[in-house]
Amino acid sequence: MKLPLQAVVDGHHRLRDAVSTLTDDQVAAPSLLPGWTRGHVLAHLADNARAFARVSALALRGELVDAHEGGQEERDAIIEGLAGDSAEQHRARLARHSAALEAVWSQATDADWDRPVRFRNGDLAGVVRMRWREVWIHLVDLDVGVGPEHWSPEFSAHAIDFLLPRLPDGFALRQTDGDRTWAGGPVEIRGRAHDLAAWLAGRPPQRTPEGPLPELGPWPPHPAPIPAQRSAG
Repeated sequence: MKLPLQAVVDGHHRLRDAVSTLTDDQVAAPSLLPGWTRGHVLAHLADNARAFARVSALALRGELVDAHEGGQEERDAIIEGLAGDSAEQHRARLARHSAALEAVWSQATDADWDRPVRFRNGDLAGVVRMRWREVWIHLVDLDVGVGPEHWSPEFSAHAIDFLLPRLPDGFALRQTDGDRTWAGGPVEIRGRAHDLAAWLAGRPPQRTPEGPLPELGPWPPHPAPIPAQRSAG
């Protein structure tokens, strides 16, 4: 699969445009994520870009670090601490950190994308794909006029591939706007790719997939991280 660098940049542009006119009251209003305002989502997206820029920059130097040295507690504290900021503060922070992330990735060569990172015990290419998911899925959560129907076929297929472990055994997914199927169970769930992806992501699809919809399993867990270290190169 081609590395979706341009798709991430396009997502940053779409996000910037989508929140360009939000007022302070709208930022403080609930998002589609239970318990989170739009400010929480925007704080998360900005901090995610900051953390990924740090992880990526150090990976290019051969260092393996956590996205947040303080783990989940630090991540949550940052989001809570920034969620109540003004709309302009959110826009400026999001623009600054997204641009910094893109700048780091622009320094990578083709060989660099295989460099290991501690995040999801993967590689630098995986960080790019993770940001792709973060931006386009949370764009839906912001409830600013961007829905799963705006997800590209490539993103929808990628999201299904990533989220397929949530599907219980015995079920299969069949795309009705293409020719892909996922899993091999005897019970088939049919729908357009972006609707299947939204359902698997726990977001409201534009059109509910057809077939018996089982209770989904948990979000794919992070694999155990590899130890922090400094490597050569």
